[in-house]
Amino acid sequence: MTEPPNRITDTAALKVFTHPLRIELLRVLSAVRVATASQLAERVDEAVSLVSYHLRKMAEHGFIAETGAPEGRACDGRERWWTPSERPFSFRSSDFDDRPEGAAVAAQVVRRLLEKRSEQYSAFLDTAASWPRAWMDAAFTSEYFARLTAAELAECEAEFAEVAQRWRERGRAAEAAGDTEDREHVALHLYGFPFRP
Repeated sequence: MTEPPNRITDTAALKVFTHPLRIELLRVLSAVRVATASQLAERVDEAVSLVSYHLRKMAEHGFIAETGAPEGRACDGRERWWTPSERPFSFRSSDFDDRPEGAAVAAQVVRRLLEKRSEQYSAFLDTAASWPRAWMDAAFTSEYFARLTAAELAECEAEFAEVAQRWRERGRAAEAAGDTEDREHVALHLYGFPFRP
């Protein structure tokens, strides 16, 4: 069984993700696993000093950490290497209901995450024709409807999280064993929310 996500309940920690660049930096760093501020700045097309500032803010709250240079890479001691926290994190908007500022921050972060996810999927759609057919056939977008209680929806989310974590670990284990052929970064987005038709 995988370790449960680190649940954010502190407004100051959650506020880290009100800035869209921090969301993008964490997304890129999660994909590449280890990088310097210079490497990340190149990927997100921002100034190294700005990227360094945002990396330090994320590190203050444990979302990323300094690490050594990857094996085979020279390290001159001047440049810091960063890696995402091994333990994923989550938050519940309801944890901030009793604090007006916290509730506003939680709502803002959810909207920022939705914007970034939408941008990411739109970018895929814009380049879909350039992907090999196998990837086009494997890519999916799905919408399911069910009548559930709030407790059942929470249980459903926990099951999806376990499945996603299992596939994440499978991919990492395969890469660690040298199986990198035909392997790409894959984003899995899933939403579950009540609605009244």
